[in-house]
Amino acid sequence: MRFQVFSNDLRPDGVDLNGAYLFGADTIPLQSTQSIRTRDGEIECKRKSSDSAGLSLLWKVEGSGRIFLPTTRLPERKEPYILNVELARARLMQITLKQEDWSLFEEGNASTALGREAQALFVEALQHINDPNRAAHLADQSLGKAFEYSEKLALRNADLGLAARLNNKGLGRHSLGIAIDPVWLDDDGYRRLLLELFGHVTIPIRWSQIEPHQGQYDFSVVDRCIEHLSGRRLAVCAGPILRFTREDLPAWLIDGQFEFGRIREIAYGFVSRMVSRYAKYIHSWRLVSGLHAENEFDFSFEQIIEMTRTACLAARAADTNSKKMVELLYPWGEYYAFNRNTIPPLVYMDMLIQSGISFDAFSLMMHFGKDRPGMHIRDMMQISSRLDCFAQVAKPVHISGLAVPETVSEDAGSSGGTWHQPWNQDVQADWVDQMYRIALGKPFIQSITWSYLADCPSMEIPSAGLLSSKLDPKKALLVLARLQKAIMNRKS
Repeated sequence: MRFQVFSNDLRPDGVDLNGAYLFGADTIPLQSTQSIRTRDGEIECKRKSSDSAGLSLLWKVEGSGRIFLPTTRLPERKEPYILNVELARARLMQITLKQEDWSLFEEGNASTALGREAQALFVEALQHINDPNRAAHLADQSLGKAFEYSEKLALRNADLGLAARLNNKGLGRHSLGIAIDPVWLDDDGYRRLLLELFGHVTIPIRWSQIEPHQGQYDFSVVDRCIEHLSGRRLAVCAGPILRFTREDLPAWLIDGQFEFGRIREIAYGFVSRMVSRYAKYIHSWRLVSGLHAENEFDFSFEQIIEMTRTACLAARAADTNSKKMVELLYPWGEYYAFNRNTIPPLVYMDMLIQSGISFDAFSLMMHFGKDRPGMHIRDMMQISSRLDCFAQVAKPVHISGLAVPETVSEDAGSSGGTWHQPWNQDVQADWVDQMYRIALGKPFIQSITWSYLADCPSMEIPSAGLLSSKLDPKKALLVLARLQKAIMNRKS
């Protein structure tokens, strides 16, 4: 499968393939991909199967930033496809599908005029398909207008849903949350903003820090957080207790060469100890995070499910009152294209439910703006559409981590993508405003937790805090303050 590329991008190869992957039915990434590379002005995709497939990659949309976009699924053929045309086709198809899903067919306003212009330009591009350069130019214009229209459409649907939830008092103070950094808790200004603006907080748990040596525990950091937060008008969450990355696991466990059965016993003991110790303070637990995507021990499919079951059993045995959540990372499942010992997110969710594992809710971690599979920038139509995939899940859904940068350092460039313009406080604030409207407009999303209150050097997404490193408020914080006020006014 080959794609001709027509781009004014300044990159010498004309296109950015960082994180690019092929996907098949149900948008599940393909593990049969052998290579995706540029060659003679084309993108060449080699794979072991010949089924229809689509390509997702970072693409510059004129006036709208560098966004991770998909084509439609296409059959293999000898002639190359025109990438520009296929990206426009995919966006117009998504618009049509979501208009039907959301029952939004209003006519006569400026937004629908944009949609009609996009369709007309795409038809003209198809009429010039034998002149690839001309077809690509028209397709780029079509994509630009379709992109703008699709985001407006997503926001229109979001505002209708959000208004209904506010009117029905379906949102409360605990709908907006924040993850804290224990380093900042001794600062009076940090605690004041924390308590004024947010109804629930998340205390981070890192196994590698709590049990640096087997059987030797250091609970001081978590104890100090509990001391500051208990007795307040807050819902307190903690976790993730288990996250199987090299950074989060104790070194002695990684180097111990334990068999799976022994690792499972050790994990059960740690979860049980944590939940028992803090049962009367913690309202909800993020028990296990990202096991479907990040797996230092290369667990098999069955072992991933069994380890998740173990965490839930341990927590349930230790405390029956608190809410138990299983956290998912990377909702589009890009990681599955690059790592065979993983499970697509929706497949993982379905397997947990079918297996009868006892837990209360799913949570989603959504970090954007980094050059890493799963963290490239997606636009609001894609985000809204992807969230809709979780509507049929037979469990409540929370967004337990959300972040985009405020600035990107010059050496990092825009490799993680940009949204509308290069990142700054205004762009971050606009993104936060639209993202929260879209997520809270979905009746199955119970709460949203922003991942960082203040900037610090150890952040996964640099500069993603709502406060600067000097604790100066950013514009995104003001956006959330207004939203919290609107929720509380409607609630009263």
